[in-house]
Amino acid sequence: MLCGPEAQKQHRPRGWRVFPGVRSDAAQTSLKCLSFCFVSAVSASCPRSSVSNMSPRVAVVTGSNKGIGLAIVQSLCEHFQGDVYLTARDAARGQAAVESLASQGLKPLFQQLDINDLNSITTAAAYFKDKYGGVDVLVNNAGIAFKVADTAPFAVQAQVTLGTNFFATRDVLTHFLPIIRPGGRVVNVSSIAGSMALNQCSPTLQQRFRSEDITEEELVALMQQFVDLAKAGEHQQAGWPGTAYGVSKTGLTTLSMILARRLSKQRPSDGILLNACCPGWVRTDMAGPKAPKSPEEGAVTPVYLALLPPGAAEPHGKFVSDKKVQPW
Repeated sequence: MLCGPEAQKQHRPRGWRVFPGVRSDAAQTSLKCLSFCFVSAVSASCPRSSVSNMSPRVAVVTGSNKGIGLAIVQSLCEHFQGDVYLTARDAARGQAAVESLASQGLKPLFQQLDINDLNSITTAAAYFKDKYGGVDVLVNNAGIAFKVADTAPFAVQAQVTLGTNFFATRDVLTHFLPIIRPGGRVVNVSSIAGSMALNQCSPTLQQRFRSEDITEEELVALMQQFVDLAKAGEHQQAGWPGTAYGVSKTGLTTLSMILARRLSKQRPSDGILLNACCPGWVRTDMAGPKAPKSPEEGAVTPVYLALLPPGAAEPHGKFVSDKKVQPW
């Protein structure tokens, strides 16, 4: 190991010259000045947005401690270049799911997120903004469905189902869309049941749901109207179908189209793609054991949309099933 003057020679920057009579403290002052000028020049040429873009890419999947959500996390861990967050309302179940994937050699991370709790949503959004500067992939998978044999009054089913599948998912989008980074992907897991329910609506309702000028505020009012009419037992007389789950997914798909149009207008150069999709009939606790698809097969289309390549322009604002755009 070299010490003293010889070591100083070894560690001098290339091109460094020593001038006779210059004291070491003066040389140090010169070095500090040079360093400050260099850092200032770099800071001027690298805006804050460029620095934030140096953060690792991050994907977030709601309702992902089991079923399709867990399969989506697993696939993203295998194919997404960045951190993948499994989220769940119950922290213990979420951590157990993370450990199950870790035992397979995967490395998901966990963040508590209950989409029915606004404080939980805002806390999670703040976490991802502070740690990563935003989110690159958001998959809204969390949702519920009453069993066919469930004896809960239809009014209750309507309020609870739309409360989660539409209103709570909308809350997530409201707080996460502003932090989706350029090139981001947003996937709302909807259902073909939404298309079927749409076709059972009155012509007037169908026209509004399919209209390109329907606003988010109008859509929210229509979803609330359905809940209120269901409580009064008058929804079908008013032109609505008799399926709360189907209507909730009609609303989610329509919301996806509204928000995609807004992104195209407000952030046209950011290349963000937002779509709704149907995973198919999948064997889960919600859909039952007779469904033909495995959770891994159900994850295929959501993951396809989440990993649309950089520079892709389509699909955007579409309803996708089996990796193909479907009519609406």
